Amino acid sequence: MRPSRSKRKHELGRESMEAHIDKIKRAKVHVMGGGNKIRVLQSDVANVTDAKTGKTKVIKIQTVEANPANPHYVRRNMLMKGAVIKTKLGRAKITSRPGQDGVVNAVLIE
Repeated sequence: MRPSRSKRKHELGRESMEAHIDKIKRAKVHVMGGGNKIRVLQSDVANVTDAKTGKTKVIKIQTVEANPANPHYVRRNMLMKGAVIKTKLGRAKITSRPGQDGVVNAVLIE
C-alpha cells in the first residue's frame, strides 16, 4: 500500500544514541523550538544517591548487571533508565534518562 502523505517536520525522529560505559562523552543536540539537549554517549561515572541518608556521591560505574528492557543490553553495557549498575557502593538503579538528560543518576538498591 502507498502512504497517503509524506512525513511532516514535527513527525521526524532521530537515530537512537545508546549510552554505554566508557570515558565521558556528551553530544549537544538541537531540538524543535530552538532548544538544546545534552545527550550522554558514553559515561563511566554516575551520581548515586543513598535513599537512607539522602546523600549523593559521584561513583565510578563498574558494569551493567541487569536491564529489564532487553537482556542483550547487559552484554553491551548500555546505560538507560531502569538498568541496574554495579558500583563500589553496591547495586544501583538508573533513574535518569541519559539520552535526554545528559547525566547518569542512580539510586542504591538493597
